[in-house]
Amino acid sequence: MSNYITTIGLEIHAELKTKTKMFCNSPNNPDEKDPNVNTCPICLGHPGTLPTLNKEAIKHVLKIGYAIKADIADYTEWDRKNYFYPDIPKGYQISQYKYPLVAGGQINGVDITRIHLEEDTGTSTHDQGNYSLINYNRAGVPLMELVTEPVIHSAKEAVDFARELQLLLKYMKVSDANMEKGEMRVEVNISIALEGSKELGTKVEIKNLNSFRVAEKAILYEVKRMTKLLDAGEDKKIIQETRGWDEVKQKTFSQRVKENSDDYRYFPEPDLPKLYISQIPEFAEKELCADFPELPWERRNRLVDLGLNSDQVEVFMYNDLLFQIFDGSLSSLKDSKKIKLAANYLTTDLVAIDKGGDSNVSSAQIVELIQMISVGEISSRGAKDLLAILVNEKIDGGYSIKDLAKDRNLIQESDEGALKEVVIKIIKDNQQAVDEYKKGKEASLQFLIGQGMKETKGSANPQSLSSLFKELI
Repeated sequence: MSNYITTIGLEIHAELKTKTKMFCNSPNNPDEKDPNVNTCPICLGHPGTLPTLNKEAIKHVLKIGYAIKADIADYTEWDRKNYFYPDIPKGYQISQYKYPLVAGGQINGVDITRIHLEEDTGTSTHDQGNYSLINYNRAGVPLMELVTEPVIHSAKEAVDFARELQLLLKYMKVSDANMEKGEMRVEVNISIALEGSKELGTKVEIKNLNSFRVAEKAILYEVKRMTKLLDAGEDKKIIQETRGWDEVKQKTFSQRVKENSDDYRYFPEPDLPKLYISQIPEFAEKELCADFPELPWERRNRLVDLGLNSDQVEVFMYNDLLFQIFDGSLSSLKDSKKIKLAANYLTTDLVAIDKGGDSNVSSAQIVELIQMISVGEISSRGAKDLLAILVNEKIDGGYSIKDLAKDRNLIQESDEGALKEVVIKIIKDNQQAVDEYKKGKEASLQFLIGQGMKETKGSANPQSLSSLFKELI
């Protein structure tokens, strides 16, 4: 079997969050249930109608360009991409060809070729027997297309890039990028060539991959399929084509021979003005970057610098509610040990308790919880119980943790005078364990401490019990 190099380039489409569509004032509402209600003569392509640019959509794309340190175009224009599908009401799509808004830049170490704006298509339903239905609610929605250079060499690297882009879109609040809703779609251009070859192999495109899991499986399958063909000496059977993914059969399938740009008969859109970015103050870098959030790679680096482990970091990367609680506690906790303890309770215990992800636990409550654990006022078990009470009983985020712990009898007893009688009683009732501990069996001490916790119904401080047992034995 020969050794092959896999080369992958990605084309990723993301619907942008705007009030209206790209070229008209029809609502941009991905959650609309009724078909064909968010439409107008413009997005339906009625004769004589004229499109108008959506300034907010342009701002969104420029923000992404500034975030990844790309080159922002000064001059840009729109083009007609001609093809005839039922979900394209005009018979052409308004897109950008020669003059994209953004070129260059990097995300997750992957070079970007271009980012441009276009309008989305409608959606088709094919499960109606002998006919299909078209819903034009999505037709004309602002769609950002990002194209990478062919510099990716594995399925994992491709998926890691797509995940980082999704985070960037969400952090920047330019797109919800929900793949299940079709708000972000991944297309993969993939080829394989003999190791050491100076030329890339024949390119195959896999379209409309609707989850990261599917994208990874499709790439792995396609590499395996192409490798078998080349090993069998059937390289001519690898043709430039578009393929889809069959989830049932877990394999790619041929859809059509891949078009070239000439097939789309691009020409400049005559009904839209040429655009000079530098002439519009709202598009200036200073204006658009004034309210930039912390970018994904900046947040990740900060969390790593705090000493969090990789699992904790990834929870905070994808769960913004938990991260905001954690981030709000940092200025009060300060100490590295307490910070790590807060991260642990949030990313393990609170995540497990708050299945719905809508907890109103506050940063102040987490700070108070960690401080009480640190000085031995509550046990680890008590802390978990308190978190469960906060979530399950939907207790207000301003309620004092100490007051709640007192109300629920979760304050640990650390007073040696109060605990001494308990320890004396347990020593008297468990002479065998006492003798074993005297002979060096440490497990016997843990048994005695356990009896102390049982006797006090969990209210005793284990460290105080341990000190007293050692002293009195």
